[in-house]
Amino acid sequence: MKSVIEYGNKFILAPMVRVGTLPMRLLALEYGADLVYTEEIVDWKLLRAERHENEVLGTVDYIDKTDGTVVFRTCPAERGKVILQIGTASVDRAVAVGRMMQNDVAAIDVNMGCPKDFSIKGGMGVALLYDRPRAKAILEALVESVSIPVTCKIRVMPDPDDTIQLAKELQSTGISAIGVHGRTKTERPRHPVNEDAIARVATALDIPVIANGGSQSITRRHDIVKFAQRCSTTSVMVARAAEWNCSIFRTDGPLPLDDVIRRYLELSVRYDNSPSNTKYCVQMMLRSLQESPIGRRLLDSQTMQQICDIWDLGDYCRDTQLRYHFAGIKGRRACRPRTHSENGDTRTDETEPATSKKQCLEESHQTDSEPLNEENVCFIRSNFTDDNTLPKSKLYLHAVRNGLARAQYEVQQKDKLFRAVIRFDGQRYTSSFWEKNKRYAEQAAALVCLLKRGVESRDELIRNGAMLPTKNTTNGCDGEQNGGCETNGVRSVGVNVNDVIPAVAESC
Repeated sequence: MKSVIEYGNKFILAPMVRVGTLPMRLLALEYGADLVYTEEIVDWKLLRAERHENEVLGTVDYIDKTDGTVVFRTCPAERGKVILQIGTASVDRAVAVGRMMQNDVAAIDVNMGCPKDFSIKGGMGVALLYDRPRAKAILEALVESVSIPVTCKIRVMPDPDDTIQLAKELQSTGISAIGVHGRTKTERPRHPVNEDAIARVATALDIPVIANGGSQSITRRHDIVKFAQRCSTTSVMVARAAEWNCSIFRTDGPLPLDDVIRRYLELSVRYDNSPSNTKYCVQMMLRSLQESPIGRRLLDSQTMQQICDIWDLGDYCRDTQLRYHFAGIKGRRACRPRTHSENGDTRTDETEPATSKKQCLEESHQTDSEPLNEENVCFIRSNFTDDNTLPKSKLYLHAVRNGLARAQYEVQQKDKLFRAVIRFDGQRYTSSFWEKNKRYAEQAAALVCLLKRGVESRDELIRNGAMLPTKNTTNGCDGEQNGGCETNGVRSVGVNVNDVIPAVAESC
């Protein structure tokens, strides 16, 4: 039996690239939004993800098998209200995603409005408006295959009559509602939104039409109502205005920006959001204030701790992350490449890229005679204000001062992850933290070498987030430091902001 969503008379958080992750969706719901859309997630990204129930956070996580990043995370607080927007040009992939996700989201929306090159070249987004047979086939297959509502989001065509005809054809597929952005594929936010075109579509269709594109005229909830009235709709999805200050959904009016940022950061810490995604969203809130002293501090931040310190939430961040750590959360630090199976096959499935020759380095090191010194250390660039103090530079100077040969670096690459092994003074050093690029992997290995040789202090590395404390170094905490278990994608203390966020296309 199909579930039903009433799409009329709704205030909705629109799908937005990088913005529509769990903390922002929950913030919008707290402030009065009725429904929330995810950012657009491309179908193949979801299909190579694995579903995990995260007992520590109380969430359901879809984790990219190649690098451990969280592709999608949801929690009970948004159940029945979160709509997954997918980017797709394939009937088969769209149906596979719908079937895989239908128990964790309230509805599926197909992006047919994104004008970015990435989407168009892949036959997705606005390209589907000019390939109507494919667009209709995707929607028809989804409606037939899943037990939750299916919708789509489009842009208006240059000719309003074409827009009406298009919308009627899409309505015939059995979708439950349609979102209409009042700009053409060549128009951008600086262009006025065509409210009349949206109104004509709304009048012509039998299903609810959700008006979109009115952020230039929206600063509070009442403005959303006025925009809906001008577009002859009862429902509106808000993008940029909500991105700037999500409290525009409040009946009692918007809150001061600092209050909104603090609440957003609390949710980001509570749900272990990635530092890079958190930083991006706060930057979008600050807008012109990015050049202010606070904005500059944010720009220089790399860890969640550093971001939270700016808004006096450092203690809350530190305590929460340590509690999660000692509760046994499997975090970014536990992420391991997964292309190697137990039988030696280097491909987990036919959609995965072939492994590189460098991936054999780990196995070859197992036969080396030099001892292997390993610690879980990550490299955080903002901890080093002077290039001369970078770990590799310090290790080089250490070698010169002690008359030792220079360190030799070998880098392993598996999937999208990197780890370096250093040979220095008859021993080998490496970090069990897999970095997202070659340079950082070398710096992390150098930190391990400096730590083991007494040049770096363990307490200092813990203080600046490069290492996590164990129960022996943290008062009042129980549990052991998380080891090398399989990832469920949850990031923990000191995670580097250079960790990539889910790879998604621009959402419009």
